[in-house]
Amino acid sequence: MSEKISVGGQALIEGIMMRAGEKVSIVVRKNNGEFAYQDKIMKSNKIISKIPILRGIAVLIASMAVGMKALSFSAEYFAEGDENYEMGKFDKWVYDKFGDKAENIIVAFSMVMALVLATLLFGIAPTFIINFLKSITDNVMILSALEGIMKIVIFVTYLTVISRMKDIKRVFEYHGAEHKSIYTYESGEELTVENARKHKRLHPRCGTNFLTIVLMISIIIYSFISWESILVRVVYKIILLPLVAGFSYEIIKIAGKTDNIIFRIISYPGMMMQKITTSEPDDEQLEVALEALKRAISNEN
Repeated sequence: MSEKISVGGQALIEGIMMRAGEKVSIVVRKNNGEFAYQDKIMKSNKIISKIPILRGIAVLIASMAVGMKALSFSAEYFAEGDENYEMGKFDKWVYDKFGDKAENIIVAFSMVMALVLATLLFGIAPTFIINFLKSITDNVMILSALEGIMKIVIFVTYLTVISRMKDIKRVFEYHGAEHKSIYTYESGEELTVENARKHKRLHPRCGTNFLTIVLMISIIIYSFISWESILVRVVYKIILLPLVAGFSYEIIKIAGKTDNIIFRIISYPGMMMQKITTSEPDDEQLEVALEALKRAISNEN
């Protein structure tokens, strides 16, 4: 049997993106039931990929870019079936102004906005809110612990709320299909719907796990930052965020390959969070995930 490639994926709008090594394959089910395909090669810097922490930051940025483009690809087919869909004014302006470069500009803008909103929601807002409690206590550890609890509450509430949305629920079902398909491949079984159906939908090497670990590590690291100046604290948190993300990548990379009690404990919060971000898929969704996986592990481009 040939050696297994490390495989990862992302749920899309009525589709799946799978990555195996440098190959990325996207499969989307169109409204007529047929598949739309897109395959590409995602090159990585050979030097950076060998440097711990730094490689995690590079992978995160590259994955966000590829993920945004994949979402854009799937959204095009989703829009085809919506008679009321109309391109937004900003998108129209970018396409009119920049032509072939428009997609890259929109993806870059979306990435920046996503990072800004995430920083505001999970980084800055809890700090400013907890800062009002300094009149009650000036203990750094207590204030940091309360800030961490607030982060977790916001994170869980956010995921729970969006999971109730119809379109997001479908994406979370595809997320479950992605994990079941990867488990099938990792188990050495034939990539069929029947085999995939029986596997778990929770996977230790998952984006939800990564975000949860980032959250946990940030709580620990940020507890050592002073609360004397709220502005200085926020600036330090933003500066340290890439380091937190890079360190979290190393942990989840090891957790995905190691099955011992320590890493099971570390992965547990993220695995429980996946009960929100994944749902049981139907056979058609598994079919899409398996097709994307087959194309990703194939040597054909």
